[in-house]
Amino acid sequence: MSAVAIDVLPDDPIIATAVGRPPGVLRRSLRLWRVRIGSALLLLVVFVAVFGPLFAPHGETEFVGRPNTRHVDGVLFGTDYLGQDVWSRFLYGGRSILLFAIVATALGLIAGVAIGLIAALNRGRLDEFLMRSIDVILAFPQLLLVLVALTTIGPKTWLIIVAVAVTTTPRIARVARGAAVVVVERDFVASSEALGESKWRILRSDLLPNVSAPLLVEANLRLTYSIAVVASLAFLGFATEVNTANWGLMVQENRTALSIQPWGVVLPVIAIAVLTIATGLIADGLARANAGIDRDRADA
Repeated sequence: MSAVAIDVLPDDPIIATAVGRPPGVLRRSLRLWRVRIGSALLLLVVFVAVFGPLFAPHGETEFVGRPNTRHVDGVLFGTDYLGQDVWSRFLYGGRSILLFAIVATALGLIAGVAIGLIAALNRGRLDEFLMRSIDVILAFPQLLLVLVALTTIGPKTWLIIVAVAVTTTPRIARVARGAAVVVVERDFVASSEALGESKWRILRSDLLPNVSAPLLVEANLRLTYSIAVVASLAFLGFATEVNTANWGLMVQENRTALSIQPWGVVLPVIAIAVLTIATGLIADGLARANAGIDRDRADA
């Protein structure tokens, strides 16, 4: 009996059980030095934000000397505008920015993927309604919409997370729909529909696995922007609690004494910059891996 060749696309889920899936985007991206460097920097900042308070020599709001003093006995980077230990507040200040950005991005990712896949699978009026609604939100700058929400209701933790998530959702939905539209036209989706599979099962089993690579890239990029937005809100004074250590708020509070005692500004700025650069490097590496570029130019 002669063998029958079956034409299966490389991204189809069926080959995962037949011949094995080729290296995924994550595995290919780890071959890039930019991803390795970005991951190392990201882990460093995450370690400081999560475990930093355990190594803080003083309390978050403890007064250790005169305001804006660069050299104080037992204080590594001097005091801030209130006489608090800059180093201790720096070690405490990364938790809120990191937590808010990650949670907001995760919520935006879930909502955006759901909207994008539903729109791609249900072409017609529902697709038009969802995409035009998204266009309305995209017409306004992200930071502006978040500021309007916070000035109307007030700087609350849940509102900051929800506002950033809502303004992140449309961009992810656009990417999800654009990637899913191509997959919807493939034969295995038509076969699932012909077999009477529910739309939920088709979304979960057929569409989502085949659009995960571009969504992974977009999620990392959105995390970068979420970090910038959350830090900007803190800099503008939208903090959830008074005198809570926050990297963005530290920059705003100590900028007037930058020439006298720069560490209150320099340390949080460096941390935010490293965090943004790290996520940017990872996003760029994921994009290159998704495009089939497995090595940096220096490695080629």
